[in-house]
Amino acid sequence: MKAHDGMYIDGGWRPATGPDVIEVVNPADEQVIGRVPAGTAEDVDIAVRAARAALPAWAATAPADRAARLTALRDVLVTRAEEVAETVTAELGSPLKFSQNVHAAVPVAVAGSYAELAATYAFEEKAGNSTVYHEPIGVVAAITPWNYPLHQIVAKVAPALAAGCTVVLKPAEDTPLVAQLFAEAVHEAGVPAGVFNLVTGLGPVAGQALAGHPDVDLVSFTGSTAVGRQIGATAGAAVKKVALELGGKSANVILPSADLAKAVNVGVANVMSNSGQTCSAWTRMLVHREQYDEAVELAATAAAKYGDRIGPVVNAKQQARVRSYIEKGVAEGARLVAGGPESPCEQGYFVSPTVFADVTPDMTIAQEEIFGPVLSILRYEDEEDALRIANGTVYGLAGAVWAGDEAEAVAFARRLETGQVDINGGRFNPLAPFGGYKQSGVGRELGSHGLAEYLQTKSLQF
Repeated sequence: MKAHDGMYIDGGWRPATGPDVIEVVNPADEQVIGRVPAGTAEDVDIAVRAARAALPAWAATAPADRAARLTALRDVLVTRAEEVAETVTAELGSPLKFSQNVHAAVPVAVAGSYAELAATYAFEEKAGNSTVYHEPIGVVAAITPWNYPLHQIVAKVAPALAAGCTVVLKPAEDTPLVAQLFAEAVHEAGVPAGVFNLVTGLGPVAGQALAGHPDVDLVSFTGSTAVGRQIGATAGAAVKKVALELGGKSANVILPSADLAKAVNVGVANVMSNSGQTCSAWTRMLVHREQYDEAVELAATAAAKYGDRIGPVVNAKQQARVRSYIEKGVAEGARLVAGGPESPCEQGYFVSPTVFADVTPDMTIAQEEIFGPVLSILRYEDEEDALRIANGTVYGLAGAVWAGDEAEAVAFARRLETGQVDINGGRFNPLAPFGGYKQSGVGRELGSHGLAEYLQTKSLQF
């Protein structure tokens, strides 16, 4: 798509208040593919005022009518799916097939789920001698990352609109083109002016201005834990609600009764998917000591198959970050069995699919989020040891458990300190809540739990 040279505010594209622009770079070949405005605090203020002005009418709109707009939005995303996929591939570097199957398809499912929820959710209920109303919280600041650029937008905007809120979106500066495409889809779907607004810009400028704006009622942010802390502090000072989906260091626990080959192969695929740029990726594989050597061999073989099948990471800074973690893993004594810090290509921000063996729980690569195609394999002695290792980080976003008996896997998963666990390769479910324990965040996205984040309650006693 062709980049817009303005902001989508109050139902139309308007010029930015300043002259600065952001260059959008294709990470596969390092070529500039577009330029978008670098929004200022003034642009943010204009967008927030538009959202505030549109709030009363949208909040008063019948849920069935809000559902109809979301259904229309879903349908537009369906018709523009190929354009979405091509846009994400161009600005994120994701292989086109993955962009089609995930980056374009998942937002359609999520938008459709909220169209249904908007029509069926109990916005009013009885509790003894009281009537409880679930009302929109107000103006939402949605600040989204680059790793799943459209999914993260839809996972915030769709429930906010379903709840009756209005939104100002600040997308990641690396992937603003699909955000502009989404604004076009919102317009085509007939969402009223001011209900959705888009400001492109840098995080420290536009993002900070949006998070700290006094007329924003809720800040929904997905990104690093470090930035999440800053946003939480800013919002907390204003007694403003936050929803934070932050970092992860998820464990893939393979119990001795599991199908080892399947668990290892699926685990490697999970880490290499989206070039490892997934906050919920199972980057720590925990294997019983008696199966460890076999698991390492299987993982090394599986990773080698991804050599030319994954795309680049998003930018040069991220490439340098991931390579530095690989170097640190080697320096701390982990054993490379696949990949390494050397770039596999002369051009583009590529990182070799990398697997470490002989990783101990205290190593940096076992504790910190790398956000690249890097897997650490850890050895455990028994289930209690596996549980200690799995829970032994500051994160708690996701994970996986494999066992020959489902009940055995569930029993172990119930003891994990994490927000979501896949049992024997469980599939993505857009109705299931997603979010973290500990420093992986506050609140939940997706399904009715995600909708509830954008509501506040009022009770009338009779």
